[in-house]
Amino acid sequence: MKKIITAILLILFLTAPSIAEEVDYEQIYRELPVPDFSYIHDVDPGEYFETERSSWSPYPLLRLTAPLYFKTITIEPGYYLLTPRKQDDNWYILFKVAGKVKYIIPAYNRDLTPEMFYDENIPKPKLTFTQKFHINTLNFVGKVFPSSKRKPAPQTFLEMTDLENNFVSMVIYWGNYRYYLILRTIQL
Repeated sequence: MKKIITAILLILFLTAPSIAEEVDYEQIYRELPVPDFSYIHDVDPGEYFETERSSWSPYPLLRLTAPLYFKTITIEPGYYLLTPRKQDDNWYILFKVAGKVKYIIPAYNRDLTPEMFYDENIPKPKLTFTQKFHINTLNFVGKVFPSSKRKPAPQTFLEMTDLENNFVSMVIYWGNYRYYLILRTIQL
């Protein structure tokens, strides 16, 4: 009986489509259009609503030490806040410096973040006694007076993977979604 079950599972495994299908990054890169829009005075219109109750920026911070390229756009080395935005039914990532949009790069895919991703990949901070006391006091005040409860900032994470043929894959986790970018390390 074990041999029959093993044989059936083996046949199902071999005939099932591959879960990790090979992605043609070069084709995706060629099909993505260069953004043809900009924001008035380079100000992101949704930033105010996302940061009005935050003590710090809720966006992931990227530090580049070498330039990256997307077709005709050259992303210079520096520090950038990465912000996802939807424009004309397409998702774009805004590279912002000092609150101003400097670059707009299209995202080729957007999907849900796995359920336990942040718990598994972001370490819990080690707090001192006074920090724990402070946080517990704020939580207690938030329970007693719901209007004073702070909204938590969305969780963020950033993955960069060096691919073959001078491509770089960037995955930006922001809240419940993740956004995929494809860039190059050399200009064509």
